[in-house]
Amino acid sequence: MTVSLEVAEGVGTLRLDRPPMNALDIATQDRLKELAEEATRRDDVRAVVVYGGEKVFAAGADIKEMQAMDHTAMVLRARALQDSFTAVARIPKPVVAAVTGYALGGGCELALCADYRIAGEDAKLGQPEILLGLIPGAGGTQRLARLVGPSKAKDLIFTGRMVKADEAREIGLVDRVVPAGEVYAQAHAWAAKLAQGPALALRAAKEAIDAGLETDIETGLTIERNWFAGLFATEDRERGMRSFVEEGPGKAKFL
Repeated sequence: MTVSLEVAEGVGTLRLDRPPMNALDIATQDRLKELAEEATRRDDVRAVVVYGGEKVFAAGADIKEMQAMDHTAMVLRARALQDSFTAVARIPKPVVAAVTGYALGGGCELALCADYRIAGEDAKLGQPEILLGLIPGAGGTQRLARLVGPSKAKDLIFTGRMVKADEAREIGLVDRVVPAGEVYAQAHAWAAKLAQGPALALRAAKEAIDAGLETDIETGLTIERNWFAGLFATEDRERGMRSFVEEGPGKAKFL
């Protein structure tokens, strides 16, 4: 399989495995969607790591496959392409991208679907579609602009240039840069810590932030208010507040 889902201690690792560069062909896109939806459904998955292996995250789409497609074929495929990435973005649990080596084109767009990005010192990210006479088609024009702002997004998309890890961190494209050999371990540790947290509150936080960014602040505040009040019906809220009162902050253990 070109993508696998391995689960241990509450953390699901979505692993790309299509040597040598993890090119995201149609079969890989479809499998990614299938497993992202599985991670969404599974109660034993409480946080997710998206990982491409020690050498490369994903170098982009399968250009040979795309070259053979005409306009009609891509009209029929473009929505499914976006949907495969959106399935990752909509996992209602904390998601971290562990970025090693190249994350270009579709690979960069996949990293953008995560809530947090940890990159190796050797990582290079970018949206080089313009060099093919195209634009990003798996969410890059939308998620990149929302993450780093329109001006920086336009610079990367207009020029197609790659950015190294330090610049990626400087512009907000990645959140943490670590030695290349530590990328997966640190991403897993981030996910494992959150996997011990209150699942419903984490889901509510992600939904409130993501949905709120797509609307005006008054509507966003309504989304927040409804989630906030709704959490008062959960066992996690009872457990967390009882622990705070009886033991002090930060000691609650959630199921």
